[in-house]
Amino acid sequence: MDFHQLAADIKRWGAELGFQKVGIADLDLSAEQEHLQRWLAAGMHGEMDYMERHGDLRAHPEQLHPGSVRAISVRMNYLPAEAGFAKTLKNPRLGYISRYALGRDYHKLMRKRLKQLGDRIKEACAELEFRPFVDSAPIMERPLAVKAGLGWTGKHSLVLDEQGGSWFFLGELLVNLPLPVDKPVAEKCGTCNACITICPTQAIVEPYILDARRCISYLTIELKTAIPEPLRPLIGNRVYGCDDCQLICPWNRYAQLTDEADFSPRQHLHAPELLDLWAWDEETFLARTEGSPIRRIGFERWTRNLAVGLGNAPTDPEIISALESRRDQVSDMVREHIDWALERQRSGAVQPAKQVLRLVRAVERGLPRDA
Repeated sequence: MDFHQLAADIKRWGAELGFQKVGIADLDLSAEQEHLQRWLAAGMHGEMDYMERHGDLRAHPEQLHPGSVRAISVRMNYLPAEAGFAKTLKNPRLGYISRYALGRDYHKLMRKRLKQLGDRIKEACAELEFRPFVDSAPIMERPLAVKAGLGWTGKHSLVLDEQGGSWFFLGELLVNLPLPVDKPVAEKCGTCNACITICPTQAIVEPYILDARRCISYLTIELKTAIPEPLRPLIGNRVYGCDDCQLICPWNRYAQLTDEADFSPRQHLHAPELLDLWAWDEETFLARTEGSPIRRIGFERWTRNLAVGLGNAPTDPEIISALESRRDQVSDMVREHIDWALERQRSGAVQPAKQVLRLVRAVERGLPRDA
């Protein structure tokens, strides 16, 4: 078997399946293991106990699929056209949802494509054994993507590519074939610290180190308990995830828009009024988030996040009335956030965050291009 030719074919087949870039890496993640252990020891994973439970396994992907010696790493763009960043962020009455979650859940789509890629490789090489991964197991997808030459690790800890920015999903095929590996690309963040300074909660505590406990994506998605009160005003109108560190990144001037119809925004999630979202009951939430990654946080956390968003909106009697009407219908955890929001609304203490104003100006100047 000519593995060099097979590697070239794999990249061509991957492109035909809709992956924007395909690279190949060995499975040695020993250099990342020490970094991961320090991060876990500092408690920066917050309530994500699964990170600690599977810490050692993450550094040894060959244990996830015995016999594997290579990872075929792929990326798929998800940035939709007319993403409406500035429109949503600068209007505190709207709910901001991370752009990756506006369409259908990417896991099934990418896993299906990876399975198709594996089947195609097996047609050419019967000895192939493979297993696809899309956030489906404790695998360090970003370090593998970096080793495979898909980009470098930015100071916000995301993978960056000079021709595609960072608006892409990652997936992997673990395979048992000794394919030639790709070379990592040079890190090109230089002296830029835009992502660090723009973060509303200062979650990027130093270059390349993210304290998840302060990250808005963690607070609105992963955290199952109450959001720490000092951080609530900083969340603004972000009700599911946050994109600020990507929005401010100069490399995202070169972001590539997706042509995947499944990643197009759903109308009721694209720049929605916070009060409209607040009016959903659980049945409506489940119906309108069917097939969406948003559904996995559940209605309780969704309501908690909306209460924070409404607490950060300009004072409005309609908001106060809406919050009061739900106060006795929710859990104690959500009620705490409603009471906080009511106090904010009644005191008129809400002020627009300086970071938001700076971010909106950057987006309106064209970051990212055509979005």
